[in-house]
This record gives sequence, structure tokens and C-alpha cells, in this order.
Amino acid sequence: MPPTTGLSRRFSVAPMMDWTTPHFRYLARLLSRHTLLYTEMVTTGALIHGDTQRFLRHDPAEYPLALQLGGSHAGELAQCAKLAEQFGFDEVNLNVGCPSDRVQNNMIGACLMGHPDKVAEGVSAMIDATNLPVTVKHRIGINGRESWDELCEFVEKVAAAGCRTFIVHARIAILEGLSPKENRDIPPLKYDWVYRLKQTYPDLEIIINGGIKTFDECHDHLQHTDGVMLGREAYHNPWLLAGVDPEFFGERAPVQTRHEALRAMIPFIESELERGVFLTHISRHLLGLFHGIPGGRQFRRYISENAHKRGAGIEVIQAALEKVREHENPAIAEA
Repeated sequence: MPPTTGLSRRFSVAPMMDWTTPHFRYLARLLSRHTLLYTEMVTTGALIHGDTQRFLRHDPAEYPLALQLGGSHAGELAQCAKLAEQFGFDEVNLNVGCPSDRVQNNMIGACLMGHPDKVAEGVSAMIDATNLPVTVKHRIGINGRESWDELCEFVEKVAAAGCRTFIVHARIAILEGLSPKENRDIPPLKYDWVYRLKQTYPDLEIIINGGIKTFDECHDHLQHTDGVMLGREAYHNPWLLAGVDPEFFGERAPVQTRHEALRAMIPFIESELERGVFLTHISRHLLGLFHGIPGGRQFRRYISENAHKRGAGIEVIQAALEKVREHENPAIAEA
């Protein structure tokens, strides 16, 4: 079971489809003890009618860990919230931000911004079904429903249902005409709206998300909000996470070098290979670890050229590691 204390949303990594898998999360936890991690979005239908064990599988080393759900039917959300608790997650989160056509057709994701009563009904059912904290990740609006007053209506109705934590992607979602990727870049960021939410609802926990890349930016946002959530930057440059514990929690980093982190992951990789997982399904999440470091390109190339080969094993990772010179990061070590 997860720890009963120590859950903080001061710094978190966003749920990202195909990216925040158990393999990436294991690496992330080696780099930071305190960063709150999220699963990929899992739909209620997949959990109830699919391979529940596979979708909810995680290593206890990943805690603190939140499960993100996609769904809109109150009864199904309640059932899945119970599963989240049974499987040992620290939090259950409802996705009200994904803009893809596929999820819209099932009343999942950002389209729910247009149905605050339905979101409130689902949140209420989840809260009644579990002792876990229930949180919502949402946009500041959708096309056709993008005014400040409509955002406040959404937050007020969901808060009245019992939700105390809102993770706010500071962009609207455009539900027709833009791809999910374009929806992460094209609608302009409005950080001031998230700040204003915190000013307007000081008793709610407001976490800001969207386009954040540096610790300096994080500190600026923390002057106005309760926490920051990073997405793509944390995935493409995971070593950033090694600075989180010193920077935001006043504790020494768990590892001092990238090499140390990857060596610590080798037993986990070996156990996954023994389970029958293909190396490439694991190694693709390691490619950014040496981002910006001499030899990092050779590291990535070696893995990319060899991990997919029949019978590829841990020796590929070990050989790739030898492509990069090991040195301590002074900033991490001193912190």
C-alpha cells in the first residue's frame, strides 16, 4: 500500500498517453522521491470490461502515484475509484482536458467542460466511493465556452460536489479542427487566468499546467498557485527531475549522476525482460536521460539501433551507457 503521508502536489508530472507508463514512472521515481506521478489516462470502460490488472499494474516504488480516469458515467467512475483504492493508488484524477475526437465521442476529456453538472455528478460519486482524494484536471475552457464566467461556473459546480483540487491546463481546447498535438501548442496560454482562479477561490488547491519548462518558471508560478505540473519537458529531459527534491523540498537528490540512475534501474529492466516485455518498450523511455550531455546522441543512437533486435537484452543498455562519460552534477550534489 502507498504511504499515508507525504503526498504533495507542489511538483508533479502530467499524465501523458504512451509516455507516463510504468517504465517511465520507475525512472522518474529514481530521480525524485517527492514528485507526484500520474498514470496515463485509463478509460472506465477499459478498467471495467478489459484487463484490469494490466491497466492498473505498477511497482510500489512508484509511489506517490495517482490514477487518471477518463469517463463520464457516475456509476462507472465510482466503480473505478474503488479499484484505484484497492490497487493502492494515492489519488484518483478525472480527465476533463483531453481534446481528441476519439474520447469526445465517448463523452470523455475536454468536451466535459461543456457539461459541468455531469462532471460534478461523477466527482460526487467518486468521492462517495473512495477515501482517496479525488481531483480534476481540466482546461480553462473549450471553443464556444471560453469565458471567465463559464470557467468559474465549472469550478464552482465541481467544488460544490466535493472536489478541492483543480489541475488547470492554462489553454482552452479547440474541439474541432485541431489535433491533440496542436491543442497543446496553438491555443494561447493564459497563466493569469489560473492565478485569478486561486485569488477567487483561495480555499481550493490550484495546480498550474501548460508549457512550463524551467525551475525559474516553476518558482514564478508558485508565487500565485499551490503547485506546478510539467509534461513534455519532464519526459524529454527526465534528468530535470533529479533537481526537484533539492529545489522544491529541501532534500538531497536520490541520485547524483545519470549513470547512477540508469544503473539503479537495471534490476527493474531485467525483471521486466523476464516477464516477457520487449526491451524497446522499456528503452524508449530512457532516450532523453542524457539529453544535452556529450555522448548523449551516441547513447540514443545505440539504443535506437539495437533495442528492437530479436533477443535484445540488458547488454544493449550497458553498452549504450559506455558511450557517455560519467561525471557528477555539482548543482545536484551540493543541493
